[in-house]
Amino acid sequence: MTAYLKNTFEEAGNISLFIYRFFKELFKPVFQLREFLRQCFAIGYKTLPLITITGFIMGLVLTIQSRPTLLKFGAESWLPSMVSLSLIREIAPVITALICAGKIASGIGAELGSMKVTEQIDAMEVAAINPYKYLVVTRILATTCMLPILVIYADFIGIFGGYVGYNIHGSISMFRYFAEMIDHVEFLDIFPATIKTFFFGFFIGVIGCYKGFNASNGTASVGVAANEAVVLASLSIFIIDMLAVQITDLFL
Repeated sequence: MTAYLKNTFEEAGNISLFIYRFFKELFKPVFQLREFLRQCFAIGYKTLPLITITGFIMGLVLTIQSRPTLLKFGAESWLPSMVSLSLIREIAPVITALICAGKIASGIGAELGSMKVTEQIDAMEVAAINPYKYLVVTRILATTCMLPILVIYADFIGIFGGYVGYNIHGSISMFRYFAEMIDHVEFLDIFPATIKTFFFGFFIGVIGCYKGFNASNGTASVGVAANEAVVLASLSIFIIDMLAVQITDLFL
């Protein structure tokens, strides 16, 4: 137990130093704009099909499962607003972040881990290229910027999925459905949910880069780095979400 706690605190300290180095390198010239844009494309655009399918299913299933309960209380008219608020406040940000943790954090961990094992990172240092700035800073910035966009996209797709789910057993026009949603969704529902997605993206990038950048020698360590990146990134999402809910509750 003592050894486990020691390793846990040591890992937390190393990640803190890794984050400190990120902010230190972030403001040093030269910024790798082309690599940053390439990572945004790889992280954002290539994740859209998965986010589209997941977001649509989230809205569809939530609507179908919630409708019978609301019918018992004669509150079927509340279904569009309830589904929209549930998606925007909690479900879409967390599920989208978890999907990105599984796809992006593992991909970054495996990519940087393989580069570390094959000594490509050492070769970059020999060539007078800062590997941390080129590989780590660009990826963390890309995940931080792209995850909020993916979550907003998932919100819209989920709400549309809710509209389709409503019309499976009932009938409502798209205009009325979205009017009901807009009437009950406020700025304070959207703003905190969007802000926490920046932290989700940041820690997904940090943990994926940290695990890959510090992979040990041997090909087996690449798989270990990818697996640990997914587990730790997913755990960090739940912790950040719990803290965000508590902080939001104090001000609302």
